[in-house]
Amino acid sequence: MAADSDLTTALLPHRGEPILRTQPMPSDLNGNGDVFGGWVLAQMDIAGGIMASRRAKGRVATVAITAMHFVEPIKVGDLVSIYGKVEKVGRTSIAIHIETVVLRQLDPAEIKVTEGTFVFVAIDEHGKPRPVPAG
Repeated sequence: MAADSDLTTALLPHRGEPILRTQPMPSDLNGNGDVFGGWVLAQMDIAGGIMASRRAKGRVATVAITAMHFVEPIKVGDLVSIYGKVEKVGRTSIAIHIETVVLRQLDPAEIKVTEGTFVFVAIDEHGKPRPVPAG
């Protein structure tokens, strides 16, 4: 398994931190046979939330998705990898740029399928905005 992981990492250019890797199932398809855009957005939101909560050192909530671009469809059997970079940290907010790429079955070439910027706000135990801790 390590050899496969090393090969995949070597094939993908540095796009930020790898956050999530998953594979869609037939139940994730739309009427055209491609993966629902909502499924992809949910995976990206999960990945961004993981990165933002680590940076915020606590709970975060999604407040915006900006500059979303769908480039290619995702198919059943694709290996979906989601990468993220912290773009900006405000007083209570964190903007994470998310890029999603796939490896199609039996094809070692990566394909960028979507990217977008997800904005999260750090929240306290009552769900109210709180300051993001320094670095």
